[in-house]
Amino acid sequence: MKRFFMQRKNLIVSAILILCLILSTLAFAQQEQDENQQKVKNVILMIPDGMTIAHTTLSRWYQGGEPLSMDEIACGLVKTYSANNPITDSAPAATAYATGYKTQNRYISIYPEMVSMPGVGQVEEKDFYKPIVTILEAAKKVGKSTGLVFTCQFPHATPAAFASHTDNRNDYESIAEQMVYNQVDVVLGGGYKYIDKNQRKDKEDLAGYLKQNGFFVTTSWQEAKNFSGKKIWGLFAQDAMHYDFDRNGTGEPSLAEMTQKALQILSKNRNGFFLMVEGSEIDWASHANDPVGVVSEVLAFDKAVKVALDFAKSRDDTAVIIASDHANGGMSLGNYTTKYDTALLNDFLAYITKAKRTGAGIEEHLGNNKTDENIKKIVSEYYGINDLTSDEINAIKNAKAGNLNYVLGPIISKRSNIGWTSNGHTGEEVVLYAYHPNGYIPRGVIDNTEICDYMAEILGIDLGSFNENAYISNIDLEEKGYDVSIDTINPSNVQLVINKGSKTYIIPQNKNVVLEGSNQYKLKYVSVYIPSAKRFFVSSEIESLIKLP
Repeated sequence: MKRFFMQRKNLIVSAILILCLILSTLAFAQQEQDENQQKVKNVILMIPDGMTIAHTTLSRWYQGGEPLSMDEIACGLVKTYSANNPITDSAPAATAYATGYKTQNRYISIYPEMVSMPGVGQVEEKDFYKPIVTILEAAKKVGKSTGLVFTCQFPHATPAAFASHTDNRNDYESIAEQMVYNQVDVVLGGGYKYIDKNQRKDKEDLAGYLKQNGFFVTTSWQEAKNFSGKKIWGLFAQDAMHYDFDRNGTGEPSLAEMTQKALQILSKNRNGFFLMVEGSEIDWASHANDPVGVVSEVLAFDKAVKVALDFAKSRDDTAVIIASDHANGGMSLGNYTTKYDTALLNDFLAYITKAKRTGAGIEEHLGNNKTDENIKKIVSEYYGINDLTSDEINAIKNAKAGNLNYVLGPIISKRSNIGWTSNGHTGEEVVLYAYHPNGYIPRGVIDNTEICDYMAEILGIDLGSFNENAYISNIDLEEKGYDVSIDTINPSNVQLVINKGSKTYIIPQNKNVVLEGSNQYKLKYVSVYIPSAKRFFVSSEIESLIKLP
């Protein structure tokens, strides 16, 4: 009898073990299935630079209360502070989205040396200024196509953060060169002069380099629209493009049209793509406190959102993430003089709905004809304002070139019950919007770095592994025994020089090449020089090329 019960007990134990094994296998299979459902092939990141809730509310009112395309996918809030400031500028804000790391103001996709905000980890001194591999660079390395669409000039902070590395966001020439050598597949926006050898200070023929490497380069939207290849740089203005309300007659495409074209080209890659689309000039209108510019650019951005969402919803492999990089202007609907219990909607919209151009567009139209009568005529015709004061007329007359929107914006705001607290950025959270074919989206209040983490996760990209050994500095090389020097004779073309025996290896900044005599080798990443720290960072496989014994 005892033997019978022992056999029965063993059978029960075996059955339990088998059941546990089956359940574990099923759980693992379910987890694997869930993870596969989270993965997508394509990611579209959309950044309405400087946009806040007040911006979207005013834009909704402008179009009769109709919802914006982005409204249906609102899902949370994003914290925007940088590594060293409660209020970020666009460079570290875009860096957080591009790399998953916070850096300090003015820095683009490099580690900070100053960290003072709570919860931001301090970087080791040896990694100060080191370039951080971006989601775009990693996507390209795993065989995906990459794209940037914007209305600013392409070396501006937000697009720059995805394809360049520097401690000076205003060094447009170096940034442009890095972005060109990073060979982003599709670049559509403004800034042709930064690749034109006749307009660059260093006379580098970046347009020629692109053409030699199989890119179609054009300043014509008609040519870009008819392009049927896979690699294009379409730069439709010498510098920044016009505000959307001012675009008529310029030949420039809308943000929605450029987004549509980018998706058409990038979707040819079976491995998928990463695309960043920026509504660049929402930010600029906010700096100027220009509500007409705000409405112009928010609605233009929202049309691009519709293009992206229509594309994503027509397939099962594309996610769309939308988040401003920061707030701007402290815009409010209602100001100190507003009697909110009696104010009607028309009290906010009367002049804005009549507006035919932004302040920047009015400046072009006025030209040098700034007589009192012409100012009154133009402002009446384009804004419906017929009661300009003498102080306002004089302010328009005396506005610095390129800054008339800073005068006209407040004139319209005052008459429209719209308040502003600043001509600069502000530090509050911004709205998060997200679409995923299987509903796997971030929710709640998240950090801006988590946007990058999320994109990397759903694309199946391990950014940490890319960053682990991506770059080595001149200091690291010296410590390893290399004969290294930095040649700064030509400040526009600083070079890292490595001597080994009878051979000399020359590595120019902002490029991804090594020169040794008549030989030229290509590196994985562009080389980066940080003048303030006298640090030169180069792609780490330089060691295998030199082969130090």
